[in-house]
Amino acid sequence: MFVLGDLVTLRAMEPSDADALWRWNHDPEVMRWMDDGYAQSLAQVRQFLQERERNEYTDVLFGIETTADARLIGLIRLHGAEPETGNAELDIYLGEKDSWGRGYATDAVRTACRYGFDKMRLHKVTLTVVAGNDAAQHVYKKVGFVEEGRLREVFRRDGRWHDKLTMGLLEGELT
Repeated sequence: MFVLGDLVTLRAMEPSDADALWRWNHDPEVMRWMDDGYAQSLAQVRQFLQERERNEYTDVLFGIETTADARLIGLIRLHGAEPETGNAELDIYLGEKDSWGRGYATDAVRTACRYGFDKMRLHKVTLTVVAGNDAAQHVYKKVGFVEEGRLREVFRRDGRWHDKLTMGLLEGELT
């Protein structure tokens, strides 16, 4: 299954994507504003992708490919979806640094949210973002997300505590 945007195509992650995912997860610049957990071996990442449950309503993981050359540049996920509430959480990152600042993240977020609203019949998509991650906040606001709250000092990086912002996008607010 493919979900087409203007600049990107969203597609299911494959076990063959493990090398890229492992490389991104071990790049300090890529992981700067993300909860990075503990290091995993390449074999563990391969096993994760091999054994991962198929995409379903509660958890949809897409690889982000450039439409122009079908190059995998990142991933995006809608998870925690509940039909009773019509809500899901969004996570995204672009691992290929040469793709930053070129509109791919904006198109991927817009495309994933459109998929969530149209295909999954969601009413709302939420996310959290570290307050210092200005580039991500710009993308989210451009697509229509609004700040709904602040979680004080819940993210630690470089010996400092940072706030996280909660943001939300209602069906019909997507720009």
